[in-house]
Amino acid sequence: MLRFPNCKINLGLQILRKRADGYHDLATVFYPIGLKDALEIIPRSEFTNPQHQSVEWTQSGLTIEGNPQQNLCIKAYHSLKQMFPTMPSVAMHLHKTIPMGAGLGGGSADGAFTIMMLNDLFKLNLNPEQQIDLALSLGSDCPFFVLNKPCYATSRGEVMQEISLKHLSNYYCIIVNPGIHISTAWAFSQIKPRLPEIALEIAIHEPINTWNQLIINDFELPVCNAYPEVKQVIEQMYTHGAVYCSMTGSGSTLFGFFEKGITPSLQFPSHYFVFDESKHPS
Repeated sequence: MLRFPNCKINLGLQILRKRADGYHDLATVFYPIGLKDALEIIPRSEFTNPQHQSVEWTQSGLTIEGNPQQNLCIKAYHSLKQMFPTMPSVAMHLHKTIPMGAGLGGGSADGAFTIMMLNDLFKLNLNPEQQIDLALSLGSDCPFFVLNKPCYATSRGEVMQEISLKHLSNYYCIIVNPGIHISTAWAFSQIKPRLPEIALEIAIHEPINTWNQLIINDFELPVCNAYPEVKQVIEQMYTHGAVYCSMTGSGSTLFGFFEKGITPSLQFPSHYFVFDESKHPS
């Protein structure tokens, strides 16, 4: 079975309050983007290998640092294995294209897609709510990818309400990652949780050319202050016609929405990662 986990951006990210469990209540709009990894899962009964292990793991594309056993795909398999002990062993191959630690949720997408693929592959009959609960155990962004449609999200991000953003059909998105690692712990240390003057669930339905006055990512200002390169990307996008530009997650990836038919002459250093949605139709 082969599928293509996509990434997301946050249209606004408001940190509302710190919770007793140490997490934060937030408000955001998750929006799927067509930048994708590739994930293949094959039952071991169909894959000959003398090694005796539950998951045979291989990867290609962007280098994934750290212990492979901490990868969310493998964690997702073991979580399901606890629930379904007779589930067969598998071989997994992940081709990584989505930049990591960039606020795009690529790892979360891979983990959530693993749950959905194993559910389909082995006919586990988990309903969407059960898959969302399981995805939440992997990480706060994971439940979104089970729904994978524009949605307003609250709590840790797992309480989701699907919304219509049809007005975005006239625009396309350009994503720019300057390759700067932003520590999530540092980013949260810069935030003072607060309630916004205009609730995001209201502001998101206003015309997109008003969003830069209404919709903010609370992490954006401290990241821009600490890393001028991030601010420069935003300024260049606006200079070349973006109707709305912001940062996704806790950074450092930026995105800009441009009217279809407009091709901005953006120029970034060669080591920046750039994804132009208009050149990669879903």
